[in-house]
Amino acid sequence: MAREFSKKVRAEAFLRCGGKCQTCGSVLKVGEGEYDHIVPYALSEDSTLSNCQVLCVPCHRGEGAKTSDDIKAISKAKRNWLKHTGAWPKSKSKIKSRGFPKSREALNARERT
Repeated sequence: MAREFSKKVRAEAFLRCGGKCQTCGSVLKVGEGEYDHIVPYALSEDSTLSNCQVLCVPCHRGEGAKTSDDIKAISKAKRNWLKHTGAWPKSKSKIKSRGFPKSREALNARERT
């Protein structure tokens, strides 16, 4: 599915919102609004009408457009996807052992010297 909304979805979303920003309620002219995914595309891969909202430019690009939680969740989803597909680089360091517990005889021999 495409990351962008189709023309049909954008038209239906604009009619649904009544020509107003769905966050602040300011009146939008045709072609002035921006279409945003409610659930970020990177997490849902959903470009349907139910995941579309029409926003004015200040609401879409202003503070709080993406929260730090969104950014963390998107980054984690990308890392998991890359690991799943084998594109994430494997660690070059080997797993280190804690070692074996020392026997009492070895500890006593050290204390004597």
